[in-house]
Amino acid sequence: MSDRSGLFAGDDPFAIARAWLAEAEQTEPNDPNAIALATVDANGLPNARMVLLKEIEAGAFVFYTNYESAKAQEIDQAGKAGFVMHWKSLRRQIRVRGLVSKEEGPQADAYYKSRSLKSRLGAWASQQSRPLASRGALMAEVARITAQHGPNPERPPFWGGYRITPLEIEFWADGAFRLHDRFRWQRPDVSSGWEITRLNP
Repeated sequence: MSDRSGLFAGDDPFAIARAWLAEAEQTEPNDPNAIALATVDANGLPNARMVLLKEIEAGAFVFYTNYESAKAQEIDQAGKAGFVMHWKSLRRQIRVRGLVSKEEGPQADAYYKSRSLKSRLGAWASQQSRPLASRGALMAEVARITAQHGPNPERPPFWGGYRITPLEIEFWADGAFRLHDRFRWQRPDVSSGWEITRLNP
């Protein structure tokens, strides 16, 4: 499109997303890779929570979590999810909606091993989203897990990644007088090309 220049220029939406995230890493004070992940439960009731995006691949967005958590159960049931990344420092956001698949192979193992030991042990200890008697009970479980798995635990079988392959990506940048710039990249399926549309603010 002739007016898609500057921040929005380029033919690859994933490259644009990586460039925006790289800028945010220089200006955003905390967790520039935070996303508000949206899912729906079996009754269609929506849920949203903050998680950390760990990779923008050539064709997808990847994050990691406990596969027994509420979010994972909702993702597995629906096979779809959405998220928004918002950077107050840049006055920009990216919205994504798409199909979700698990990443539980070597890539998940490598990411798990890159985490701090305490985070790796915490992944084993936390029964995410389920009732917890007390903080003390959680710390006791961490101690038990530490004794059981030692200083180099393997990735838990119930913990790994999810890959969101988008059918829609929207880039939004703040404009004067609330006349924002918005471009939507949309496709009917993951094998199709993108249709790019400028949207009203």
